[in-house]
Amino acid sequence: MGLEIKQSLKLSQQLIMTPQLQQAIRLLQLSRMELVDYIDQELCENPLLEAVQENAGKEDNGIDENGLYGMNSGDAVDDPSPSVPEKIISEVDWENYLDSYGRDSMPVDHSERGRPGLEAVLTKSPTLAEHLLWQLRMADMSEQEAVMGAHIIGNLDGDGYLMTPIEELASSAGCDPVEMEKVLKRIQEFDPAGVAARDIRECLLTQVRLLNFGGTLMETILKDHFDSLAGYDLAGIGRKLGISTSEAAEAAAAIGQLEPKPGRAFSSEDPVYISPDIFVYKLGDEYVVMLNDDGLPKLRVNSYYRHTLYRQDLDKQARNYLQERMKSAFWLIRSIHQRQRTIYKVTCSIVRFQRSFLDKGIEYLRPMVLRDVAEDVSMHESTVGRVTTNKYVYTPQGVFELKFFFNTGIKRIGDDDIAAESIKNKIRILIKNEDTSRPYSDQAIMDILRKENVSIARRTVAKYREMMNILPSNKRRKSF
Repeated sequence: MGLEIKQSLKLSQQLIMTPQLQQAIRLLQLSRMELVDYIDQELCENPLLEAVQENAGKEDNGIDENGLYGMNSGDAVDDPSPSVPEKIISEVDWENYLDSYGRDSMPVDHSERGRPGLEAVLTKSPTLAEHLLWQLRMADMSEQEAVMGAHIIGNLDGDGYLMTPIEELASSAGCDPVEMEKVLKRIQEFDPAGVAARDIRECLLTQVRLLNFGGTLMETILKDHFDSLAGYDLAGIGRKLGISTSEAAEAAAAIGQLEPKPGRAFSSEDPVYISPDIFVYKLGDEYVVMLNDDGLPKLRVNSYYRHTLYRQDLDKQARNYLQERMKSAFWLIRSIHQRQRTIYKVTCSIVRFQRSFLDKGIEYLRPMVLRDVAEDVSMHESTVGRVTTNKYVYTPQGVFELKFFFNTGIKRIGDDDIAAESIKNKIRILIKNEDTSRPYSDQAIMDILRKENVSIARRTVAKYREMMNILPSNKRRKSF
């Protein structure tokens, strides 16, 4: 068969995501803090964008009929007549203007000049490793022992436990395992008490000895009856030691006051603060949805660059650059406004579906899926999924992630479906109010729920209980 080259026409359709569409989708799924960071980055990269001050005039904060967030209705792209004459703009001494800008509007407090900067007074909490290394340097150890101690401290996990075998540590340090074990015992006497233990039993025993409770009932229980203590078999401990159950319970309660994670106080994890994206308030008999714009910069196109674009003597390369930056600025402003409108519409739909929850609480949470809201607001399910990602809403019942309202339902005999979160809450209340000497088993909880017309399997009860970090019945039993 011969080979030949020929031309032919073919008509086809192809879905292409433009950069502007990709930007809109990316903005839609950003959290509030991520959006603020993204806007700050765009303000640094795009000279045509500027943030409107909170105390600016009314015309600076408007939303025009085309839905441009933070823009004036007169800030159109194709406006051929700048409101500021070009002659005035060209005659401005920009170098002196930048030097003196803000001096009149922001007076300087001269009393602050002699004080150190903020970065000079901020303090940083030491990590667990830093705290232990400081004690290691203060300890009376030889150079070789200090090296072995540094190996041990460097292999501790975040909770302060040593999970690496002592033989492996000795091999990496080039020393004898017996000597490494001696150094480990020295480090276990450091602060915090119980650090460098290899398991929780050793951790608690170390704390008992450092607190001068060695030889007491607490040490005996930890050394010889730890498994019974873990199962909270106080009656069995009492029989084995020839003491009353109340004495065993008293010793167990004292052990419970010890710290099972010595490194907890030196955790480097910063607290996470949630700033709701939406507020839902009840006014009379109706719920009002309000977007949280506090701290979110309002954007507009810089008037100087916008007017510069219409100058006849402007260089072609500069004109192309300004036009490109202006399009990018307008697309960002439109995308942010579209994001806010989409969040508002989805939240209003959720409020309509979950009115009973907002009125009465979690027991009345309605089963709902993304499709329900998508059909209500005429959007695709994927769009609703992006909107509800990392978004939080303040309601009369508390602060929730928007995804909290989407959960599967479980059949109720002769009644409407009940949400999975409502069943979790029922299980939590049952366990909270149970008799601790005879706690409910998963089977007993299943039977109680079935009496309330909730058809649920025992394994589902166990799954929900584990999701809420609740121990099984044999771990919750208290025999005193």
